[in-house]
Amino acid sequence: MRKLKLDELNRPTVEEFQEQKKLPIVIVLDNVRSLHNVGSAFRTADGFAVEAIYLCGITAQPPHREIEKTALGATQSIKWLYFENVIDAVNQLKADNYKIVAIEQAENSISLLDHQPKADEKYALFFGNEVNGVSEDVMQHIDTCIEIPQFGTKHSFNIVISTGIVLWDFYVKLSS
Repeated sequence: MRKLKLDELNRPTVEEFQEQKKLPIVIVLDNVRSLHNVGSAFRTADGFAVEAIYLCGITAQPPHREIEKTALGATQSIKWLYFENVIDAVNQLKADNYKIVAIEQAENSISLLDHQPKADEKYALFFGNEVNGVSEDVMQHIDTCIEIPQFGTKHSFNIVISTGIVLWDFYVKLSS
């Protein structure tokens, strides 16, 4: 078996990517402190062709060298917006008819295994701070909460791992 070379992967150009159909998802980073996590979220968003990333609160914004280390150029392909106040992002997304979804451990959360996204709906997936999770302010405005099942001793996954798991799940369920 031989690994493919970059020019054999047939990836779209940034211009082609911006015109292609997107997964009906906006990723919202709610006070994410690690610039490497921000960059990795951009790269993951590009990999799944989501509509946009909203950066909120203390979440750093491109251009930034530490973001680019992990984004590897995805800040050029993914549309992004910054909101100083996360509730302004919630209000904008609600006005644009997105379902507000916290990815969090909470009372009455739905297991990712049981959640079934609908093809005719748009989703704003909120991923929170590495220590405190999705802010309590956001939790007061959500339409639903999804929890990723875990089976080890730790309490949570890294935000970028969570982003990848949830986007893969949505991609698979919306593509079938």
